[in-house]
Amino acid sequence: MNAAPMILDDFKLDAKVALVTGASRGIGAGIARALHEAGAAVVLTARSADAIQTLAAELGERAAAVAADVTNEADLDRLVAAALAAFGRIDILVNNAGTTFRAAPEDHPIAEWDRVFAVNVRAMFLLSQRVGRVMIDRGGGGRIINIASLMSEIGGVGIAAYTASKGAVRQLTRQLACDWAKRGITVNAIGPGYIRTEMTEPIYQDAGRNREILGRLAIQRWGTPRDLAGLAVLLASDASAYLTGQVIYVDGGWLAK
Repeated sequence: MNAAPMILDDFKLDAKVALVTGASRGIGAGIARALHEAGAAVVLTARSADAIQTLAAELGERAAAVAADVTNEADLDRLVAAALAAFGRIDILVNNAGTTFRAAPEDHPIAEWDRVFAVNVRAMFLLSQRVGRVMIDRGGGGRIINIASLMSEIGGVGIAAYTASKGAVRQLTRQLACDWAKRGITVNAIGPGYIRTEMTEPIYQDAGRNREILGRLAIQRWGTPRDLAGLAVLLASDASAYLTGQVIYVDGGWLAK
């Protein structure tokens, strides 16, 4: 008689293929490593070919690097085709690529507003659309994980376009979850709080702002990309099969206070 499946088996990503955007550094690289450690093949993409090729070489087998600009539709088509050519399927999409711009709202250039939305929202939708078609045509469902932000829930300081775009990510996550649930595709988002990355380094190095942040955090430290790894594996796995349309905040207790 076959043994009953163990709960940890539900978290395994063996035979799954994940596509991770913005995978050259920070949160994207951390999530890509975690999915690979859980058994998935990973397709890494970012504009920097050197960085993702280095990470792919570090991961070894079942890792591929495809340089692409997520704001370019031709690049997105090429990216999806390359992922399918490498591994034959896409089971997991992590929409992590993101950018920001800092300015007082009265001085915010509209060109920078459009650039932030192009990366953080438009590209997320266009790639989800393409990968969603692949998942639907193949059957069997899939997992889409969007990277939202603590700013999907609250206001920030001097980051109007970023905050508005991450609010849109929250709502797009909910909408795609409703549209694709019947297809077996779950769509959820991770909302990182203050995670130390290259993007947040200017805030970390601002002694006054850093002190304010630490004073609000229940867990008295900044997060790291590894702090998001377990949740990413959960949302990519069969263990989250009945979870969709959610934004889960990994914020060190910021929203609890």
